[in-house]
Amino acid sequence: MENNEVLEDMSFEDAMRELEKLVDSLDKGDVSLDEAIAAYDRGSQLKDHCQKKLNEAKMKVETIQASDSLGSTPDKLTAFDQE
Repeated sequence: MENNEVLEDMSFEDAMRELEKLVDSLDKGDVSLDEAIAAYDRGSQLKDHCQKKLNEAKMKVETIQASDSLGSTPDKLTAFDQE
């Protein structure tokens, strides 16, 4: 995974894999101080991206559950199916 990959284009799973690789390299001490700082910055961005994706998924599930209790399908479900 390229470190320069735009976060918005990354799936949750790809971001988690990159984050795990960063953590592993930091744990092993395989990086210089400058690389560690850059890895920490990238890791922070990846964590925020993953949290955003989780929040979006939670909102979609809550929308589906709310529509189930009302007996109708929300408009947002169509956009979710197309992703």
